[in-house]
Amino acid sequence: MLDYDAFPEQRQALIHQTLEEKGRVVCVDLAKQLGVSEHTIRRDLQELARKGLCKKVYGGAVSPPQEATNFLARSGHKLSEKNALARKCIQLIKEKSCVFLDTGTTHLAIAQALPDDSELTIVTNSPLIATELIRVKNCEVILLGGKLNKDVGGILGSEPVNQLREIEFDLAFVGACAFDPQTGLTGVDYDDACFKKEIVKKGCQIVLALTAEKISSVARYKIAAPEDIDYIVVSNGTDISPLAPLSLQIEIAE
Repeated sequence: MLDYDAFPEQRQALIHQTLEEKGRVVCVDLAKQLGVSEHTIRRDLQELARKGLCKKVYGGAVSPPQEATNFLARSGHKLSEKNALARKCIQLIKEKSCVFLDTGTTHLAIAQALPDDSELTIVTNSPLIATELIRVKNCEVILLGGKLNKDVGGILGSEPVNQLREIEFDLAFVGACAFDPQTGLTGVDYDDACFKKEIVKKGCQIVLALTAEKISSVARYKIAAPEDIDYIVVSNGTDISPLAPLSLQIEIAE
């Protein structure tokens, strides 16, 4: 058996592999598994974090979130998974309700999949989502105004926040960059994270549609605690064991 105490490179490689497979590692568990001290594991995690291979959290580390990319570039990624998530999300929407659709490629898929006869009020900060909903005859569409952030694909800043405060929602789909069962919902863009916080403050039911790589991941900016989330929608085959301790409803998209 390899003496991991004497070979830090191999030890860190194994830790990195575990992070890629599970999304999270715990110092105590790694120390027992590798036969080294927790202090040694913390040093390893510090080194991996320095290289951008993990993000340290209390008691261990989680996988880093994917780098933010342009909205249009993201829109072509994982289309089948996003379409499946969208179909499941639509099942959560009640007729004649008021729904917020945050900017995001999965939420654009929701707009594209809504039946033509849907009778709803949909509020969004995404011009693309609003345009897609023109075809839905009985859907009232409210597009929040202000400055467009092209990378995020949505309107951000004080103007849309002020408009948000004047509307009461039944349900809100909030864009998710990263979600960790302990840290909660986090984001990679500061202005976008600040805007999403305001949605969560509304007190309506909050839904996250998560592609697999976003689970057990932590980004820089805090948006919401785990207990602020009411529903998480994931695709079939996603490892949901990290979400098991949470008191929220998990929906599986087929």
